[in-house]
Amino acid sequence: MTNVLDVHDGGLMTTVLEEHAGLHVSTMPTLRIATAGSVDDGKSTLIGRLLHDTKTVFEDQLAAVHKASARYGDGEVNLALLTDGLRAEREQGITIDVAHRYFATPARSFIVADTPGHAQYTRNMVTGASNADVAIVLVDARHGVVEQTRRHAFIASLLGVHTIALAVNKMDLVDWDEGEFDSVVKDLTGFVDALPTPVEIVAFPISALLGDNVVSHSTSTPWYEGPALLEWLEQLDVATEGSGAARLDVQRVIRPQGSDYRGYAGRLAGARVAVGDAITVQPSGRTSTVVGLQRFGRDTACATPGEAITIELADDVDIARGDVLVLGNAVSTETVTGQVCWMIDRPLEPGSRWWFKHGTRVGRAIVESIEYRHDLTTLEQLPADELRMNDLAVIRLSLSEPIVAEAYVSSREGGRLILVDEATNTTAGAVMITTTS
Repeated sequence: MTNVLDVHDGGLMTTVLEEHAGLHVSTMPTLRIATAGSVDDGKSTLIGRLLHDTKTVFEDQLAAVHKASARYGDGEVNLALLTDGLRAEREQGITIDVAHRYFATPARSFIVADTPGHAQYTRNMVTGASNADVAIVLVDARHGVVEQTRRHAFIASLLGVHTIALAVNKMDLVDWDEGEFDSVVKDLTGFVDALPTPVEIVAFPISALLGDNVVSHSTSTPWYEGPALLEWLEQLDVATEGSGAARLDVQRVIRPQGSDYRGYAGRLAGARVAVGDAITVQPSGRTSTVVGLQRFGRDTACATPGEAITIELADDVDIARGDVLVLGNAVSTETVTGQVCWMIDRPLEPGSRWWFKHGTRVGRAIVESIEYRHDLTTLEQLPADELRMNDLAVIRLSLSEPIVAEAYVSSREGGRLILVDEATNTTAGAVMITTTS
């Protein structure tokens, strides 16, 4: 089973790039970025420009891009090929799969996901944005905001990004017209402000192909007084994990043969945990105390969110994979309501049955109802008898197994759930939980 909401950790690769470039990156947290937008808006080119101008492209990579540009292009160096790695992507000039790239500047390090623009690959965009702090939504200045732009902005807001960077691209093709820029900004800002979960928008007039206002300011926009895109990204302050209660979804119970030791391994989320803290095991409700913490096989007094750890408890409690260790109050539920992005051709209908995966817990889910479907043009809440691929809607689910669920706006780990097709084992929908009763 493939979980589209799994975490992509690029820490090791980021470190390698930093050492190669001789950078001394600040202690600011790594910024996770997802690019989004319609087809040919320039997402891959923008990422290629960031990699090229920050000098995080190896010489052999750049040589390969020059060679591929001569084969597939018109003689110009196509920086999009730095991210479009599939042969089909290079031949068709489109992005199909999600490509993650890592780069760093003296100010901070970055993980950026290049996501597809075609409607049939919306599920890939969900994958790329699921762990992003900021989404860069590109718009072709000649075409303005289109349906796929609105869809991606909507998904980015549902997935909890802190800010949307609106990159109005190809401004050179509209003669750097400030009126065209303002029109795009007004259009998308009005749309996002009306969403169920509005997000701040910061706009940039850019040319990814030429590099204007991407890494440095451009003389072509004397009317624009804001920072270049990279300068803004370097200074962006995002909330780190730790705003909610600590939780650990148990991935594995560690019990060496011939030993009395029993540890519970998983990835810590929400807040820090320390030896001596009181723990509640859900869904059983049993309580105990943390008497040991291990990270990378070594004892530690405390652990912070995002770390893979093993917890040892004072009491012999019946705990298995799928259970959740929490600090503070948390209750389990078997009924949830949430925003869903539907990803497959088979429609979702009331009464239909699916597998669900929430954290490390797996079970069966029945669709109790489709509350309504979102109209991406008018933002009306429309009645729906079924959902088709790429539809965004609110649904209510009944689960065969209790889960420790939280609202997605409060906790990504506790608030996300996927539905899986029982017949094909394909991820069918991504659900952002809103209520748990």
